[in-house]
Amino acid sequence: MNFDRHQEDMRTLRRDTRIKSLAILTLASGLTLSLCVILSIVGTERIVFVPPNITKSFWVTKDQVSKDYLEEMGAFVAWLQLDVSPKTVAWKRDVLLKWVAPDDYEGIKKHMDVEADRLVRHNAATFFEPQQLTADEKEQSVLITGRLRRQINGIDVGEPEVRTYTAKFKYAGGRIHVNVFKEIVNAQPGQVQVGAASADAVAR
Repeated sequence: MNFDRHQEDMRTLRRDTRIKSLAILTLASGLTLSLCVILSIVGTERIVFVPPNITKSFWVTKDQVSKDYLEEMGAFVAWLQLDVSPKTVAWKRDVLLKWVAPDDYEGIKKHMDVEADRLVRHNAATFFEPQQLTADEKEQSVLITGRLRRQINGIDVGEPEVRTYTAKFKYAGGRIHVNVFKEIVNAQPGQVQVGAASADAVAR
């Protein structure tokens, strides 16, 4: 046996062992750091997605959605509820009902069926132009102020009126649901709190 060659082989093996040990230690440190980061964000993650009318992106936590999302959904629901005619009311009713929570579905559907029958019977239409949306993330609600124009048989009924509505939402099952949409009668600018109105069904 060549003693010098044996010694050189041993040195090479020791060097390779040290390099592998360092690589293993580096990988273990990286895995530990990754685990710490994952544990630190559990329960606080935000999912970014978009509403039905895509203009912005939004954050969503386990039980809340962002202010921008509430405003977009408030405008969307107002459009479905208030911008209707005999030709569109049935379709918009069906679209809105897809966003209603199961617990509220029957009551809301009954109310909307009555409204749809009334519009068709009188050949009426309403047109709503949102002018201000104010959202409350804590209450998951939004105030919608705008001008409502009404027609019967294609003729305007009176002048457009400024109306204020409140929409309330709840986030469950990985999606947002509407459970309140109602007019705030005699609303005065600056005197109505976003989360002040409440109801058990969508009403207009």
